[in-house]
This record gives sequence, C-alpha cells and structure tokens, in this order.
Amino acid sequence: MKYVLAFISVFICFEGFSQDVKNDDVKVGLVLSGGGAKGLAHIGALKVIDSLGVKIDYVAGTSMGAIIGALYASGYSGNQLDSIFKEINFDNIINDNLPRGSKAFYERDNDEKYAIKLPFNGFKISLPSALSRGHNTYSLLSRLTLHVSEIKNFNELPIPFFCVATNIETGQAVILDKGNLAQSAMASGALPSIFQPVVINDQILTDGGVVNNYPIDELRAKGMDVIIGVDVQDGLAGREELISAPDVLLQINNFRTIKDMKVKIPKTDIYIKPDIENFNVVSFNEGFEIIEKGRLAAINKAEALQTLIKENQKKSITSKIKIEAQDSIIINKASFAGKDRYTRAYIMGKLKLKPNKKVSYEDFNKGVNSLVATNNFETFQYEFRKSKEKEGYDLFATIIETKNTAFIKAGVHYDDLYKSALLINLTKNNLLFDSDVASLDLILGDNVRYNFEYLIDKGFYWSIGLKSRYQQFHKNISAQLLLEDDQIVGTGLNKIDAELQDQTNQIYVQTLFRKDFALSLGAEHKRLEVKSQTIMSNDRDDEFLFENTDYLSVFGNLKLDTYDNKYFPKKGYYFNGDVHLYLHASRFNENFERFSIARADIGYAFSVSDKLAFNFQSNGGFKLGDKSTQALDFALGGYGNNLINNFVPFLGYDFLSITGNSYVKASAIADYEIFKNHHITLEGNWANVDDDIFETGEWFSFSDYNGYALGYSIDTFVGPIQGKFSYSPEQKKSIWFFNIGFWF
Repeated sequence: MKYVLAFISVFICFEGFSQDVKNDDVKVGLVLSGGGAKGLAHIGALKVIDSLGVKIDYVAGTSMGAIIGALYASGYSGNQLDSIFKEINFDNIINDNLPRGSKAFYERDNDEKYAIKLPFNGFKISLPSALSRGHNTYSLLSRLTLHVSEIKNFNELPIPFFCVATNIETGQAVILDKGNLAQSAMASGALPSIFQPVVINDQILTDGGVVNNYPIDELRAKGMDVIIGVDVQDGLAGREELISAPDVLLQINNFRTIKDMKVKIPKTDIYIKPDIENFNVVSFNEGFEIIEKGRLAAINKAEALQTLIKENQKKSITSKIKIEAQDSIIINKASFAGKDRYTRAYIMGKLKLKPNKKVSYEDFNKGVNSLVATNNFETFQYEFRKSKEKEGYDLFATIIETKNTAFIKAGVHYDDLYKSALLINLTKNNLLFDSDVASLDLILGDNVRYNFEYLIDKGFYWSIGLKSRYQQFHKNISAQLLLEDDQIVGTGLNKIDAELQDQTNQIYVQTLFRKDFALSLGAEHKRLEVKSQTIMSNDRDDEFLFENTDYLSVFGNLKLDTYDNKYFPKKGYYFNGDVHLYLHASRFNENFERFSIARADIGYAFSVSDKLAFNFQSNGGFKLGDKSTQALDFALGGYGNNLINNFVPFLGYDFLSITGNSYVKASAIADYEIFKNHHITLEGNWANVDDDIFETGEWFSFSDYNGYALGYSIDTFVGPIQGKFSYSPEQKKSIWFFNIGFWF
C-alpha cells in the first residue's frame, strides 16, 4: 500500500507534464499567501521543506508571505528564520515603538506626557493614515537583507523571487521583482490601517492581499512545473463568530479571496493548509504555536514533497550561501533624496554619522530612530550599496518630509498633590524656522497650570530654547520651609496649609556630546508666591504672604538618561546634575544675598530575568551662601515625577514634610512584572535632611528618615496607574499614594 500511495502522489504532482520533460528539468515553485501573524506558519513549513532537501526554484509571496518569502529567497533557511522571528518584539514593530534612548530629550519628554496625538492642520483635526509608519519593520528587513543589497533584479537572488502589492490609486496588482528587496517586501506587507503605504516608482502601494493574496498563476507563468502552496488565509466565519464590526468587515474582505481560492487550490500541486483557525492576523504573541502548526501541516505532506527530491537538489541545499551577521558597517558617503526644509547637516546630525567611519549597526539604527522620532519625516527609506572605490558602503536614502506640522495632543492625570488634571496640548513644528518646535500645554482641573516650550534644534550644535511654566497647588506643608525656628516655636505650627504658585521662565542653549549627554546653560526668572490662611496678616484678614518674590538666576545642567522606560526601567543609567546661582531678588525678600543650590540624581537599572528588574538611585543637594531664603530649600516627601523646584519624592512621608538646605537620599526598587504591563514593586528609601549636613558630617551617618512601600502598577496607554502603600518606621504610620496617567 505504501508504494501505491507514493505512485499516486507522483502521478498527481506531475499530471499534465509533457512526456518528454526529464525529471532533472522539473522546476519547483513556492507560493506563500498573506495572513498577518498567521503567516508565521510559513516558517514551520519551510523548516520541513528544507529538512527533506526539496530544492525551490522560485518563490512568490504576498503580504506576510512576501516578507518571509523575500528572506528565504535571499538565502535564509527555515531554521534561521525560526530563530530570527522568535527574537522579534512584534509589539514594537506593529506599534512602531522607538527605543526611548533614540529620542532627543525634548522629544522624549513630549512622548511621555500624552495619551492621544492627532494631526491638526487648517484648524481641522484629522486621523493618521495608519497606526505605524512601518519604520521598525523596514529597519529589520533592511538589516536582514544587507548581504543581497547589491542585487536589484530579484531573479538574481539565491532563489528567484517576486511579490505582489496593490496600487491604491488604480486598484491594480503590481508585481515587484526588481529594486530594493526590503522596500518591496514592506510594500507587499503594508496591511491597510496598520502600516502606511509605501511609495515605489511613484506608485503608492499597499498590501498585495487586497487584490491577489495567492499569486499562483503569476508563479506558474515563470516556467514552474510543480507548485507548492502554503495557504494561511482565513475561511468564512459562522454567524456565532460575527459578533463585532471588525469581524463583519473582515468577513466581507474575505469574500473575494475565498472565491479566488476555489479556483487556485486545484492549481496547487502540493497544497499545505495549516490548522490556524484559532489565531488571527495580529496573534504575533502566539508565534511559537503558529510556527508549529505550519510544521505539522507540512509534515502531513511529506510523502508528496519527497517525490520532488533529486540528487542535484540535495547538493544544492547544502551549498546555500552562508549569511554572516554584521555588527558594524563602514559608511563612506551619504546622499538624501527628497529633502526640502531640512538640511543635510540636520539629517546627518540626527543620524550621528560621520563619513568614512565604521559604525555599529546598533548605533546606526539608533541614529535612524533618532531622526524618525522627530516626527519631521513621513518616511526615511534607505539602502546600502557597496562603495566602488573603497571598502564599505554608501548610504542612499529617500526622504518624505511630514506635511502635518501641527498636532493636538491630550492626556489625563491624577495624583495626591495636583489632584485631577486634563492636559490639552498644541504642538507646531517649523513655526519660525525649519528645525524648530513650539509646544503649549494647558492643564485644566483642580490646579490650572500651563507649560510652554520652544526649541530651535541643532542637534550636536548649540540649540536655543525657551521655557515658561506656571504651577500651583494647595497642600499642608512643613512649617520649616516657610518659617524661622523662633517663629515655629512662637506659633507652635508644624504644618501650614499653604497655596503655592510658581512661574518659571528660562532661556538657554543646549548641546549634545558623547551622543547621550545634554549640556544646558541659561538664565532663569522665577516668580514664587506662597500664601496661607492659617496665619492671618495685619494688612489682610484673608491670607498671609510667606513669599512674593521674583528671583533672577543663571544655571547649568548636565543630563544623561539611557533608561529604556521612564516609569518601569529594566536597564540603563541616569544622571541629572544642576547648579543654580541666584543673583537677584525683588524687594519682598529684603534680606536677600546671593546664594547657589546644587543637586544631582544618579540611577542604575538592570534586569536579572525577563520579569524581575532592580533600580538603585542616589541623590543629594546643598546650598551655598545666604541661608535666609528658605522657600527654595529642599523638601522631601510624597511620590511622583516632574516635581518642581527642589521638591524630592520620599515614600513613607506626605509631600513636602521634611525640609532642609541640604540632603542625601538613597533608594532601591524591585520591580516584578507578573504579567504583561502589570507590575508589583517593593521599594525602600533612606535620607538625611537638615541644614548644613555636609558641614556637620551628618550626611555620612545612619539615615534619620526611612520609608518603605509595596505597590501595584498597570502600564496603560494613558500612562501608569499606580497604588502604593507606604510606611515610615520612625513615624509608625502608613500613607497611601495613588497616581493615574503620565506625570506633567
């Protein structure tokens, strides 16, 4: 019976062939359909095809089938593709998440405040063309196909290849068999609404599955005698599965594809259909299972596949090209097509490139990410071509500058200091100059605030910036921040119910050096007003003014931030050093004398597993000169980020509870991600705070203040939602802290 089945398989596979065609002349084509995440099943099928020694003479693909097919045609084996795709973070690819470290400090701060970002032009709010620009996908494909970057005719690849895309303007199928392999595969896989279209030869192209998700006829026309087809497309769903609008839309979209397959399946000599009905087009987190389904489906066709094996095929499999991963590349020259408003110097500065230098591929990708993160470019598609006169490559890039230069952004927040807040932002790029950006935050809620920033970004050259910020809150704060010791004794007050208003205006210059450090120098005007109804004034019965002063100062700031995540870092370093020299104060502060305040924050985060990370921090500060101005002293307590002036978070104590003109603090955080985006944290912090502790030596003694906290956090699109139960052993009492959303 076994031999009978083998004979039938051979007969079916070669039925219709001319009798004079010799076995050695049979050409085998492979067609891979589209299907989003389901397309990972292609990898499992390729592993079996390789293991059996089947030689593929031509590959055709659509969408995900084009992406995997392009890599296979470039020389990767099924096992190599399995290893590659198991290491990919598909969330980052689909969402176009850029590594935090690739963004400039200004762009990083902006990205970590807003939950919603929409283009705003002509006083009309519009939606983006897609969720992702496909930048991360293109960067990955570009690197993986670097070894065949010189091949522009896909017939000359280790295995000839073509893929199918859709021309949006005409609705016609476009066969891509020449040009940039990574760009062609990207165009074929540009799933509508997920990835933005790709422009090739002045054609706007999107997912080929819209018109031809299984290009078997086009593959047969290449002279193929036998077609192996791997089909990962959806079938029609039953009524019990059509429970939402997306389900109905997907069903309607599948009508044409399923109708086409009724004709195309019989044309397929060896038809492989993985059992992946329980997965969908975005089930990338279940990639292991999908790949295995593809492998099992191919094994079921092993007998038919074995009929295609010939001795010369076995030899050709073992002689496949060897692909060596490159960790660095020499870039000799760079040219940019399509630039208009942005200069070559600006682009090179963002890329952090210097001609005729070797650069690690990791650093090059960081530079590309830095350029894309500016949001000044719709696309930055590039390719490397081997230099003709020297070792290395020349970089050729095509740029499409962003037409949308204005954006409406929004965020929400709640914490125990500022209370509830709604953030509305208007951002305008190219307001006065090509490389500038202006941003205005209006914060509505329990405490109305604003924040305005303007930056002329010159990258490694000196940039020029302006900032204006207004903050206010109402809180019981330590009396030591506002009163002299004899006044505290006289009034008997430990806490004062105070309202604080702070307006700070800065003009500064900033430059980057050593890629990750930002140095800022500038001048600052600060208007600080603190008033309370706890103590009555002789002049006014309703409130007492502790502060109503305008301060003028100059400052310097040095910052390094390589944390991979602001709120839940798993790796990286942090340093922020700041010195302010206060030169003048208005008449309210009659006893003012010049003084300076210096402070520094240091942090180091690392992971011991995929789930568990630690973050150790140390910070401190001191005042030199006049000691009479207390309102700008250090005040510890509470929990949060982006606190103003010299207010420092300290768990176990309420906001602004511990004060002094100098302090040291250490903290340790253990963060365990129990499941995706859900974190349990265990924290401890220890501090010495008082006047002149660096002169008395108290900074080096055992900590006077201690606090510990157990927290639960959820990382959401609006920012972290956090609850922390903290306890102070010296106070012998506990305090809860809650936070919703990004801090701003």
